[in-house]
Amino acid sequence: MTENIGKVISINGNLISVEFKGVVSMNEICYIKVDDVILKSEVIRIRGNVAQIQVYEMTNGIKCGDEVEFTGEMLSAELGPGLLGQIYDGLQNPLPVLAEQAGWFLERGNYANGLNTEKKWEFTPTAKVGDVVCAGEYVGTVLEGSFQHKIFVPFYLLGNYTVKSIAEKGKYTIKETVAVVINERGREIPLTMSFKWPVKRAVKCYSERLAPTETMETKVRLVDSFFPVAKGGTYCTPGPFGAGKTVLQHTTSKYADVDIVIIAACGERAGEVVETLTEFPELIDPKTNRSLMERTIIICNTSSMPVASREASVYTSVTLAEYYRQMGLHVLLLADSTSRWAQALREMSGRLEEIPGEEAFPAYLESYIAAFYERAGYVRLPDGSTGSVTIGGTVSPAGGNFEEPVTQATLKVVGAFHGLSRERSDARKYPAIDPLISWSKYRSVIDSEKLEFCKNILHHGYEISSMMKVVGEEGTALIDYITYLKSEMLDAVYLQQNSFDLVDANCGIERQRYVIDKLVKILGSSYRVDNKDEARSFFNNMRQKFIDWNYTEFKNEAFKKKEVEIDELYCKAKGKLSTLVEKIFKDGAQ
Repeated sequence: MTENIGKVISINGNLISVEFKGVVSMNEICYIKVDDVILKSEVIRIRGNVAQIQVYEMTNGIKCGDEVEFTGEMLSAELGPGLLGQIYDGLQNPLPVLAEQAGWFLERGNYANGLNTEKKWEFTPTAKVGDVVCAGEYVGTVLEGSFQHKIFVPFYLLGNYTVKSIAEKGKYTIKETVAVVINERGREIPLTMSFKWPVKRAVKCYSERLAPTETMETKVRLVDSFFPVAKGGTYCTPGPFGAGKTVLQHTTSKYADVDIVIIAACGERAGEVVETLTEFPELIDPKTNRSLMERTIIICNTSSMPVASREASVYTSVTLAEYYRQMGLHVLLLADSTSRWAQALREMSGRLEEIPGEEAFPAYLESYIAAFYERAGYVRLPDGSTGSVTIGGTVSPAGGNFEEPVTQATLKVVGAFHGLSRERSDARKYPAIDPLISWSKYRSVIDSEKLEFCKNILHHGYEISSMMKVVGEEGTALIDYITYLKSEMLDAVYLQQNSFDLVDANCGIERQRYVIDKLVKILGSSYRVDNKDEARSFFNNMRQKFIDWNYTEFKNEAFKKKEVEIDELYCKAKGKLSTLVEKIFKDGAQ
């Protein structure tokens, strides 16, 4: 704390104007004293000797003349061992600890340490006396779950430092000194296992930023094959309420090929957040057969909490993600939903009396969203290892309107777009990602020619389906009707996936390639069918056999048996490959 004391001169919701005499910085943390509690706040504008601050709590009871104490510190996250498995609010207060202190209803002004200061960790030194280190390099490790948690030289230390002393292997708390380093001027700096870092400042203690080219395997066929996401890349999942955004996030977090998962529930409805908090501890990690929470961090801020905390939760989550990336780990950050964060920005912008942009959102909305997604990335670290932060944000446009400002601002900066549609969710086609409007800039795990062939089938099938709504099935030519049946089959057996079935939900890359080869063969063949009834019967039978095939373990006896049944049905219908598909397979073989 500093000795800089101000006083409240005006109140507008959670925007408070404070008159001060000393020096105040932008984004500085301060506390308003209200009766027997102190309320955490952040400076967001300074005009002369008046600072405007946003309060992270409910502001009832604040009066003009109340004291405000400035700390001289930025809004920061505490980084160190003990983060995994935690459930925080936007200010990194562990909610289970607050619940123990306050009971069922959280009280304002109640804060707790983000990390357990009493727990002892087994510290193993890796640096030696005389070693030269800099910010982002580590001096030791502790075991956190199944990960080697690296103890870093704090990110804010500039220049090179020489290790003067380092603790022996043993158990220490996060506040005990484990090393002492000396800067170039001879000043000694003690290092502990934890330190603080401003959440609105990106961590850049890496050697090189690399292009995101490696696919992040999600085990969701529609994503990996058609609209892939790269490690260190960005993607967004806009969709109307009830379209399955949260379930898709649960599936992704469970099966994605990443080390750490961070869930940022910023401004979602309390019911959805409670569902996340109750379901995640029950999810079994397929990698370890233990709770998924052991490698997960949840930061939740519901719509019933103060709006300013939504912004804090977004930045806190991405800071924790960058911290674990610095350890050479691959991190997936799921932000749900950025629309709520944008709404909080709009509310604060209105109170600041700023000139509004489209739909009253602030004019700087696009730059804020871009700055958030730009903190994703695939990097090479000083020790030669690589790490990544992949950011996937959901957007909740009102009425499913993708033309609204938040969705459009997000689409300008992300690398993949997974648009959920009400039509598909109402038809119980999950995941409800619309293949006709979605896109990705990243490389698919499927051969490009096979992928393009499947997309053409889908597009032609949709056109014929739209025509059939006008002319009916009777007015449709047999060849067009067969194309329509092929697109419906592709949708049912590959694009749709049962996230509640352990086998179907966990569809690896090898299996996706194997299945798509079989599908391309079937969809790219002509058949001896004389009428629409025969065509419908054949494709319905083939579709069901494929669905049953999806529920069998890859390459076991049941899998091989179902495949034989598919081949027999194909031969029975006198299937013959088209010239185009023969060329595709020939090119693929080369």
